[in-house]
Amino acid sequence: MFSPQESEAIVCGARIVPLRQEQLKERLGSRFRELDVPLLAEWPDGRREALLFVLEEESDPRRFSIHRLAHYCLDLAELCKTNRVVPVVIFLNANGKEPRQLLLGSEHYEYLGFNYIRCALQELKAEDYWDSDNLIARLCLSLMSWQQDQKLEVYARAVQGLSTLEPDPEKQLKYLDFIDIYAALDDNEMELYQQKYPQESTTMATLSERLRAEGMEKGMQQGMQQGEAAALRKLIALKFEALPNWVEETIQNASPADIEGWLERVLTADSLEKLFE
Repeated sequence: MFSPQESEAIVCGARIVPLRQEQLKERLGSRFRELDVPLLAEWPDGRREALLFVLEEESDPRRFSIHRLAHYCLDLAELCKTNRVVPVVIFLNANGKEPRQLLLGSEHYEYLGFNYIRCALQELKAEDYWDSDNLIARLCLSLMSWQQDQKLEVYARAVQGLSTLEPDPEKQLKYLDFIDIYAALDDNEMELYQQKYPQESTTMATLSERLRAEGMEKGMQQGMQQGEAAALRKLIALKFEALPNWVEETIQNASPADIEGWLERVLTADSLEKLFE
């Protein structure tokens, strides 16, 4: 979506590895401002070097610094021991005045040249991505350029893309929040959307209700398990007047069935060793 010039060469078997930002923060010092997505693309057959993608998102173009971006890329190149680095800047808002190139030198020589792939979302027409099979493009429709009378269509196309291109229900619910935030439909618009696109509205509403119900059920189960573990600890301490570290570790790593079994035996066991056999 953001760097088609480079991504065409990445085959399906390539491995995409997010870099650990904790390590980068230590390396780059206290003034380091986290990159949004440092990604390493590795080819499975080893026929090409890894390719490092450095993506940065800017909501306010006035905050963008090409010097800072060049600094990130040089430090990452040194850290990862590669010169194959692709800098990408995603502008949610753009004024057209962002610096496109950095040249260091004098009137006699140019010593360093640096540029990046620029993706200004508001300069893309949303209708050009109505039927895109790229999930990111569909999620970002509301951030692109569209007419006011296309607002409901933008929202509907984004939801359609989410429901068909993202198979994970939990991620669907997570990304639906993203779509809702940036589409910002008011109550009247949401009512019109539900009338005009009843299938998409019903599908996502059902998914949301099911996942929230599953979350509540899971939370209740976890609460019951924690309560049983706490009761077991209390009974052990009352009977054996001690709760050794190895017992605590055993309880923490136990399954719900194990804890239930120990609760049934704790009153009859002669020792902790017998209890946990």
